[in-house]
Amino acid sequence: MSYTKLTSALVRANKDNINRIRLSSGRLRSTAASTQPKEKSKELLGEEFALVKPVQVDFISETKNVANAQPCKVEIDFENTKEAYRSKDNIELLRSLLVFKLCTFDILVDKNKELMALSKKVFGQRLFEKLMKMTFYGQFVAGEDHESIKPLIRKNQAFGVGAVLDYSVEEDITQEEAEKKEMDSCVSEAEKESPDNDREKKYKAHRQFSDRRGGVTSARTYFYADESKCDKQMETFINCIRASGGSSVDGFSAIKMTALGRPQFLLQFSEVLVKWRRFFNVLAAQQGKSGLTALEQTLDLEPLKESLTKLGVGAKNDIDNLLTGEKLGSSGTIDLLDWNSLIDDRTEISNLLMVPNLQTGKLEPLLKKFTVEEEKQMKRMLQRVDVLAKHAMENGVRLMVDAEQTYFQPAISRLTVEMQRIFNKEKPTIFNTYQCYLKEAYDNVIVDVELARREGWHFGAKLVRGAYMYQERDRAREIGYEDPINPDYEATNQMYHKCLELVLEEIEQNRKANVMVASHNEETVKFTIHKMNQMGLSPTENKVYFGQLLGMCDQISFPLGQAGFPVYKYVPYGPVNEVIPYLSRRAQENRGMMKGSQRERTLLWKELMRRVLGGQILYKPVY
Repeated sequence: MSYTKLTSALVRANKDNINRIRLSSGRLRSTAASTQPKEKSKELLGEEFALVKPVQVDFISETKNVANAQPCKVEIDFENTKEAYRSKDNIELLRSLLVFKLCTFDILVDKNKELMALSKKVFGQRLFEKLMKMTFYGQFVAGEDHESIKPLIRKNQAFGVGAVLDYSVEEDITQEEAEKKEMDSCVSEAEKESPDNDREKKYKAHRQFSDRRGGVTSARTYFYADESKCDKQMETFINCIRASGGSSVDGFSAIKMTALGRPQFLLQFSEVLVKWRRFFNVLAAQQGKSGLTALEQTLDLEPLKESLTKLGVGAKNDIDNLLTGEKLGSSGTIDLLDWNSLIDDRTEISNLLMVPNLQTGKLEPLLKKFTVEEEKQMKRMLQRVDVLAKHAMENGVRLMVDAEQTYFQPAISRLTVEMQRIFNKEKPTIFNTYQCYLKEAYDNVIVDVELARREGWHFGAKLVRGAYMYQERDRAREIGYEDPINPDYEATNQMYHKCLELVLEEIEQNRKANVMVASHNEETVKFTIHKMNQMGLSPTENKVYFGQLLGMCDQISFPLGQAGFPVYKYVPYGPVNEVIPYLSRRAQENRGMMKGSQRERTLLWKELMRRVLGGQILYKPVY
């Protein structure tokens, strides 16, 4: 599959060109493509379930013969430290206690980079590396290379826990260097010549926020240098995919789009997609349908043709042909996801960046000037994405595309969905990430679920709460656009559970959906198990996965794995000196999760005391 096919798919499948979606509490189904009846969603947190007692799970076998299947009852006790820490020896328990305790001291966390640099000077490189491997590095990082991580991966697999491999090396550059790289790579030649253009401020680079590492505690950050650097980063991802395929039979590998090309394209394409959403909103308003929910919204063809003709999308005959194909126009209406047939195939990447100007009534380029080199850079980015997806298919690895900032995310999600349409036809290979701290998270999930159902490919989602909250809020406030983040933590929890329940319902009705519940929140894990129990979803079907970071929340991961649930650790690896930025964030995140880490420390002490009092001072895991 060449990049031209991916490009053509991008232009044809303009499913993201929708207005801001307003959704009712009912479960929505497409009137155009789905034969399933509409169903009301269960009220979000409306059913009681135990949060402190062992979770009892009743699930049926894979036979799907519900009438004859006998429910299997499984109890998961997240208080059972013996089972939770079976894979750890006493030295590992002590290391965890030490690291988590150190993370509670503000001065150590705030000055962790300076302290690590000082330690390196005092102890020397070799002793410093040994010290790190005995503490933070040993807790949160699997090893330095593909070979050294294999023992840990195999041990975890023996206790029911898989791996999502992530090469966590980052450049350790100054703020000034980061700002220069970001501004150089995000500002086009056209913008340099005419800085006062009509670009939206959210999707323009701003120097005060150009160091994207600020306010981020759990995500890698890449800065564009040149095309050869992107090629090297692609090779790193390929090696990670191969390592995942070589170390497990059902592994994941994680990638980031900002590592694969110049971020200018992601900014520009995101702005185009958002402007096309507004275009849909205008079309709906013209027909008096702006108040309808997204997936119930249908536009009458004749008024739509008139509107498109007036806007200069094409001649009347061309528009008639576009809207009277085999799949369009037969009912006299078109819904929002059918918009993918309204734009011609175009292989010039720059033609993706056409937006409707509602003042002039014409389609216009987002930028007045687009250089040949910028065109080549965009093509190379799509080529790299295509190469990684192919390698994932060849190695039997599922590829997880990380979410990023909201000014990049529309383009990242669109590119990921296009990969899913190509590579998820037979099985879920590509997984998109949805950040549930966003106000529009549910809208994004339900539209992509519907597209997958309509076209018959396997929907794959990773649900996270999000990593950029403080940065996003500060940027929106300072630059002057709507805060994209939910108002508080409880609203984010509700959004997470709402999105999760939607995907679980899709799995229940259509076994082609898959979800990774990437959460350290014990309540969310129990919520998921409770819903799986209600819906008769067996963990052995491998449709619902759980994910936590290596070195954190073992009291959740290992009991799940030993009970037969597919659970994965996000496994970082890389040389000691080069993963220090990652380790710095882990320290900060543990401080930010004081409630959870306090519980984890309590359970670790409980298990350590149980072993000491039981004469297991030299306990070694058996596997």
